[in-house]
Amino acid sequence: MRLGCLSLSILMIAALLLTSCTRTPEEDPPEDIVVGGTLISELAEKPLTELTSIEFARLMGYGINLGNTMEACNVDERVPMQDPSVYETMWGNPVTTQAMVDGMRAAGFKTLRVPVAWTNAMNFAVNNELDYENWDYTISDAYLDRVDEIINYALNAEMIVIINNHWDHGWWSMFGHKDESVREIAWEIYESMWTQVADRFKEYDNRIVFESANEELGKRLNDRTHFSLEGGNLTPANQYRTVTAINQKFVDIVRDTGGNNAERFLLVKGFCTDVKATTDERYVMPEDPAGKLLLGVHYYTPWSYCGDTSGVMGWGTTGEVEEMNDNLKSLAKFTEQGYGIVLGEWGVLDNVGDDRVTFYTNFLDLCDKYGFVPMLWDTGGMYCRKTNVIKQDLNWKREDPAIDKIAALFKSRDINSRMDLTVEGLIASAEIGLAATLAKAADKPEFQFTADEAFAWIMWNGDLGAIQYSVGDQYRPEAIAEGLIANDVEITDGAGTYTVGLDFTETAKGYSDGFAFTALGIMNGEILFPGYVIEITEILINGEPAEINGKFYTTNDNKVTTRVNLYNEWVSSLPGEARTLDGDLEGTTWIPLANYKSAEIKTIEITFDYVER
Repeated sequence: MRLGCLSLSILMIAALLLTSCTRTPEEDPPEDIVVGGTLISELAEKPLTELTSIEFARLMGYGINLGNTMEACNVDERVPMQDPSVYETMWGNPVTTQAMVDGMRAAGFKTLRVPVAWTNAMNFAVNNELDYENWDYTISDAYLDRVDEIINYALNAEMIVIINNHWDHGWWSMFGHKDESVREIAWEIYESMWTQVADRFKEYDNRIVFESANEELGKRLNDRTHFSLEGGNLTPANQYRTVTAINQKFVDIVRDTGGNNAERFLLVKGFCTDVKATTDERYVMPEDPAGKLLLGVHYYTPWSYCGDTSGVMGWGTTGEVEEMNDNLKSLAKFTEQGYGIVLGEWGVLDNVGDDRVTFYTNFLDLCDKYGFVPMLWDTGGMYCRKTNVIKQDLNWKREDPAIDKIAALFKSRDINSRMDLTVEGLIASAEIGLAATLAKAADKPEFQFTADEAFAWIMWNGDLGAIQYSVGDQYRPEAIAEGLIANDVEITDGAGTYTVGLDFTETAKGYSDGFAFTALGIMNGEILFPGYVIEITEILINGEPAEINGKFYTTNDNKVTTRVNLYNEWVSSLPGEARTLDGDLEGTTWIPLANYKSAEIKTIEITFDYVER
């Protein structure tokens, strides 16, 4: 409901702000606390064709994935043209039903995302010789019919539906093949696939959203799979250009099929669906004559908490809350340009308890504030597909004592229950909730240091993200994988010789299965020791001298932490702050440990001289 006078609104806001520190994460504050603005119901009354992408995103509410279902496939070897139910149940889920989807809607989810592996239904195979000739890209009617049935389950439940092409056996790796003719076949597959899908569903209204890809648009174009044994040939710059081209091709294909596709909302994917990589200036949104584009990214940060129990078991320190807040805030650059944002996958997949509730509450508050669409990733571990409610299936995951709080959270924020609220009130309410979570975070143990202290450590993001240690320019030794032993060092006297290290032998696996990123950092180095250079004299991996490719350089990203990149694929050129002791940047590289990206690493030890230049 709306309030009747501005002064009352101001008083209520002040009161709520003063009391927000006592709010627990699972408690929602009063939402309509401002006067005027646009009612959610006013947006809902508009024809879908008249909505902007920002308005449509608001009406999509909270969503859920039908994960591990229509995108399920035989990972090691294609087995095409089976009955659709073979794939639908291949990864352990039951056949989807109307009751299952109705239960999702009743739980508070307004949008259903249906990942799809379309090549399951294409009659071509890859043999050992990779004979690409005579491939047939026609999608079987049976598979299209089954996806159509699931779409109608959602429409019957008054939901919005997103359909995409998911990992899909890894055929996307053909875009990174060294042979141009193979790359051309990848384009043929993509164009044929989306032409058929778009044509099949073009008469459906705008409650159907097409999504250009999943997480493949980025580095995964360089994967080596049985489709592309000679893949991996795109430079980072070419990866970005190829992503732009694929998204543009997607828009062009769908628009050209006519019907309602001429003005349907389309969801294009960010680079690797990663927030930082997508907000990079190299990422370019495609052109769309209809002006109906949404942008999709995913959020599992930190993966060591969200994705794997061998990593960090808790969440909610001030640094962790601020990290989430800053990450999602950075996406506002796209909403400012008129694009709605869909967080197509997110969640805490295995860790349980009240910290999970805190994570969910803060994340959803941020989505409310910025108008983002949060699409919970679920494969049956939270929404039980046997009972059709949020009641964790104990055969799937371990029990979560906080599951009832999570169920209540989604139910209470059903978009239909918010129709009498204003957009502005929803934003103000979210800001109060965010302040409360941040206030609560102060009670979480967190490493504290002063402005006159400097610490050296090895940033580590390894083992597909499951084993992490203080990743990023903020030194956070409490953000450490279970069992990992870190040997950090305080830089007390500036110039000198120091040794830092990581020992993975007590982690769940006993080693880190390679890494996605690693760097040597010195917190406050740029402030306390400006211009100093880190000269690495020795790196031992598993006790043996490491093979170094190229020359190290010293730099910084935030004018606070001095760092040396040991492996950082996100860098595409030397930064202006790059420096070496001899002043010669020739031969320097941001991936000097490239040979160990996929190595089994039990220990790493780095000795360096910290030198005043």
